[in-house]
Amino acid sequence: MVRFHMATEEEIKKGLTTDIYFQRTRDILRKKGIRKKVVAEFTYHSTKIDWVVFAGLEEVVKLLEGIPVNLYALPEGTIFTPFSKNGVPVPVMVIEGYYDDFAVYETPALGFICQASGIATRAAKLRLKAWDKLILSFGVRRMHPAIAPMIDRAAYIGGCDGFSSVIASKFVEEEAKGTMPHALMLVMGEDEAWRAFDETMPENVPRIALIDTFNDEKFAAIKAAEIFRNLHSVRLDTPSSRRGNFKDIIQEVRWELNSRGHKNVKIFVSGGIDEKAIEELADVVDGFGVGTYISNASTVDYAMDIVEVEGKPLAKRGKYSGRKEVFRKDVLEYYVYLQGSKEFGEKMLKKYVENGEIVEELPTAKEIREYVMRQLEKIRNHL
Repeated sequence: MVRFHMATEEEIKKGLTTDIYFQRTRDILRKKGIRKKVVAEFTYHSTKIDWVVFAGLEEVVKLLEGIPVNLYALPEGTIFTPFSKNGVPVPVMVIEGYYDDFAVYETPALGFICQASGIATRAAKLRLKAWDKLILSFGVRRMHPAIAPMIDRAAYIGGCDGFSSVIASKFVEEEAKGTMPHALMLVMGEDEAWRAFDETMPENVPRIALIDTFNDEKFAAIKAAEIFRNLHSVRLDTPSSRRGNFKDIIQEVRWELNSRGHKNVKIFVSGGIDEKAIEELADVVDGFGVGTYISNASTVDYAMDIVEVEGKPLAKRGKYSGRKEVFRKDVLEYYVYLQGSKEFGEKMLKKYVENGEIVEELPTAKEIREYVMRQLEKIRNHL
């Protein structure tokens, strides 16, 4: 019996999540005995965004494992510009093989990188705004639970310090992070909920008190600091309809905590946080919980296009034919040339799959995040 509306790993590997016309194309080619080796590349033709964090590669590698193709790609976490300095779209992945062998995998391969790159890019943009402030991904409740691990992994590698979903820990090797819900206060009462949390939670769980369930935030913050033995932070999750001037409320809470000797208690905010909110509040808070703004990030609309057939350059109108090399001279300085025609900086396309076998060690999510952060630091210095 099917309980949830989601594809299994086995169904994805079988190509059942493809668009039907790819399945029909494969069937036609095989019935007609047509076997042609092609080169296909994945690019993002857009001027709407200045740079993108490439994410989702690990799933594409696992998708194509066992399929007789070669896969080349930018390392996962690479920040790239949609167009190179010489005006050519930057290929983020390249597949080489007989087309009928991989036609049905175009749809899931695009799905893996389009959504993950969108989320990772949104997280990276927020990281640049907040920089040294804590950012946690709280958005899985707004999306289908089947993709919760992907959302939190992409948010983490893009620059978030942590995530809320329990299951994402299997893919990131970090513990889920969070505070307490209003439900706990409503069921137990505010003071009793705080005491119970402090008494029950393991020592390694930071004591972060939610302070806006019933009363004025500043008085609740003072009371929480008195009840908790070692209060780490207070969290304001006040609905916009009750906020008034949110920055003024936060500054008032900070003042009252400081005046009573609680300068070490940090302030964490959540609820409707986006880039604008982070710009406005980064100087008065210590951390942000960002939900829908990350998990519902616009996808990066990559396309896969054949650029070479049987060794000869060939592409549909509007695309650049021929197999290409991608070079990077600086974090946002890319050049794309026909393969073998020119060397200009660091070669960026690495081989990850050779005839269906994974030939490049895949980095951990933490290693990818560190790679992203190094690039973001360079962008920040440029800005």
